[in-house]
Parts: sequence; C-alpha cells; structure tokens
Amino acid sequence: MGLERVRAVAKRLDLHFDCPVITVAGTNGKGSTCAMIEAVALQAGYRTGVYTSPHLVRFEERCRIHGEAVDASDLIANFSAVESARCEKDQKISLSYFEFTTLAILRLMSQAGLDLAILEVGLGGRLDATNIVDADCAVITSIDIDHTELLGSDRESIGREKAGILRTGRPAVVCDPMPPQSVVDHAREIGADLWRFGHDFNFSGDKQQWSWAGRGRRYAGMAYPALRGANQLVNASGALAALEALRNRVPVTAQAVRNGLAMVELAGRFQIVPGEPVLVLDVAHNPHAVAALAANLDAMRFHPTTHAVFGAMADKDVKAMLSKIGPLVDRWHFTDLPTGRAARADELARWWDEVAQGLGLRKDVPVRLHATPQDALDAAVAAAGAADRIVIFGSFYTVGGVLEHGTPKLQAKHLGWSTSKSAVNKPQ
Repeated sequence: MGLERVRAVAKRLDLHFDCPVITVAGTNGKGSTCAMIEAVALQAGYRTGVYTSPHLVRFEERCRIHGEAVDASDLIANFSAVESARCEKDQKISLSYFEFTTLAILRLMSQAGLDLAILEVGLGGRLDATNIVDADCAVITSIDIDHTELLGSDRESIGREKAGILRTGRPAVVCDPMPPQSVVDHAREIGADLWRFGHDFNFSGDKQQWSWAGRGRRYAGMAYPALRGANQLVNASGALAALEALRNRVPVTAQAVRNGLAMVELAGRFQIVPGEPVLVLDVAHNPHAVAALAANLDAMRFHPTTHAVFGAMADKDVKAMLSKIGPLVDRWHFTDLPTGRAARADELARWWDEVAQGLGLRKDVPVRLHATPQDALDAAVAAAGAADRIVIFGSFYTVGGVLEHGTPKLQAKHLGWSTSKSAVNKPQ
C-alpha cells in the first residue's frame, strides 16, 4: 500500500484546493475535533467542507458542505469523474474502496467554493488517502493502541504513522497531553511549527466554565462544549489551537468561538438522549475510548440499573474494552453486526465471562444475545425501568444500527421498576 496510485488519479483529476486545509489524525477524538472546528468556522461566517469517516447510517454523512450532508446525486457525479480518471487512456489504476470514495469527496469539496476544508484521516496518517493533500495545518488528537496489524503494536510506532500528516514549516497541533516521542521528533526533524498541548496551548476550568490560552490569545469564561464528556475539553483545545494557528487566513471572533462550541453537534459521541430510561450512544470501539466512556458514565447522576448494548469488531481488544466498563454494567445485551469483521454475540458473551472471572465481578449479571442492535435495544427497553439508563456502544455499526430510523426516544410505561415494560417511540 502507498499513495502513488491515489496521487496518480488525483493528478488526472487536477485535484487541488484553493482554500486553507486542516487535516486531523489520531486514535480517538478526530470526529469531535473536526466538528468543533467546523462549528466555530460556521459561526464566523465561513463556508466549510468536512470529510469524515466512517458513517453511522448513510454514506452521505461522510461529507458536509456548509454544515449539511451532501446529496447522493452530487456524490454520484464525482464517483463517475473518479472512475473516468481511473480508466483514462485505457491505463487503469486500481483503487481501494476508501481511496476511491476519498478521491470523489475531495473532488466534490475542491469544487464547492469553500473558505475552509477539514479532513479527518481514516486510518493512521502517512499512508492514508487524505494525505495526498498538503494540509495548511495538521492536528493530531489522542494516540493509543488500535489497528496494530497496520500501524504497529506500541504508541511510538503508531505515533510515527500519525505524524506522517505533518508538513515542513506548517502548524502541527499535538493535542495528546503525553504524546509519543516519535511525533515530537518527527515534527522537529521536518521543521514543522509544533504546537504542543500544555506548552503552546492549554485549558483550565471549574464546574461552571472553562478558559483556553494559546500563543498570544486567550478565551475566558466560556460555557462547556455541547459535546459532553471531560475528554472533549482536550479536543476543543486542539480545535482552537488549529484555528489560532491559521488566524491570518481564517480569523474568528471570540463570539464565534463561544457560539460554535455551545452549538456543536455530533451523533454517537457520548450522546445523551433524554427519556425514561436515559439513552447514551457512543462509538467507543477501543480500550482508550471505552475508558473515557466509563469515566463519563461514572460522572452521571445515579441510575439504579445500567443496561449495555454492545457489538464490536473481532480484531479489537474486546476483553480490554469489557474490563474498562464491566464494573458499571448490570445487564448485558450482546449483538451480532452485519459485517464479516464483527465478533459474534456469543463470542462477546464468552469473552465477557472470562473478563468477569478475571476481575472477580459478580456472577449474576444477566447476559442476552441478539441478531441486530435494534433487537438488542428493544430487549433492553423491555427490561428497563424509567430511572435506568441504556448505554449503546462499540462499533459504528452498533450505534448506527439503532439510528437507522432516527434517534430513539424512550418512554417507560411503568415508573420505577427495573422489570417494567418500555416502548420505543421513533420519529417517522
């Protein structure tokens, strides 16, 4: 694998951007960081374009222009253009699914009259298809162990791959409070303008408000970002550092920062849906993300019973994920997922049994197996009381599987009993 084939097709397409580009890589927090940059830029009056992956329900979610998902017809036209370029003069160039769709979306964005383009790296960085674009600012969010078969088995190796998006003389915003040394070394070796969390920018706060400080700029007394969870302050700090690094080209006001962070939305990132019971949606699909989810759940108000709906890919460190959140879960609903990469529900249940025994957790936690995430949610709702909470987490397929018909709104029929029946009211 390499970028030669993608670059060759991009050249045939004459693909280039006439606006500043921010590329965001990392293990967790990429989507949230992109959404926060987008929200602030929109409030500042800029026409933005965002490429993110994967999608939860519909492919069109992968590209937003001026805050709205693009139309299928616009994507199809660009798919056609990529296919024509790929087969130009009978000199066919093979492309993977991700490479092909990335080129189509980049072409769409390059022709959309944008003021700012924001690109989320799909996997790694150095060899990711988005890296054919020389970003004006690169952001690296948290780095942890994931995709080891492709990126390496330790943080230093993974960091080296992520650092491949950095460019000489251009801002390199590193949000991880304890980044791998490989990231810092690579930034210095190529002469990037390194912005390190805790050195070049930082945040502080109390229970009511928070503040951010960067190179010569400070925002004080801000409301907490609309995206919930303590980890979102680190993501917000990185987003503000990126905008500050590009302030000569994309200046934003303090009011745009406040409004943007207060209004930002992103499905499936510690998304709390009010109801009876409360529903929590989170695409935490590696141990680092699940640890953050567990901490956020622990900080919520008291709920008598926590019901968990979980589905994951078989190549993930599922046991580590289960061990992070297991002590908080009172009822498990494991689900199959519609992809060959996924672990079966019975495999998840077996791994959970091993984890529970290893941690010495109680043995009476009920476990049920389901064919789909929606089946799992229906069963969880039927068993839940009004004061309980249902947590749906794991793969994008898990969360996406319960969002196909809109965001579920839960309403228990009988209040206060963990065995009460509940109903799922879905928007038409």
